[in-house]
Amino acid sequence: MLNIYEEVRILLLRKGLSMRKLAKELIDSGYKVPKAGGLSNKFNHGTIRFEEVQQIIDYLGYELVIREKK
Repeated sequence: MLNIYEEVRILLLRKGLSMRKLAKELIDSGYKVPKAGGLSNKFNHGTIRFEEVQQIIDYLGYELVIREKK
């Protein structure tokens, strides 16, 4: 099963960002996400909302695709 935290961490590494810097940039850009520590905590505790993940992925320049399993 997909671990979204690991996937987002990989995307952050590709972009040269930390979770803290991502949170700051998202907030500065008008996205409604928790501050840096809160964002990490949401991932770690599995309480992050789908909408928040969509915003993060969108900001990083990716899209989330859901398709039927083969």
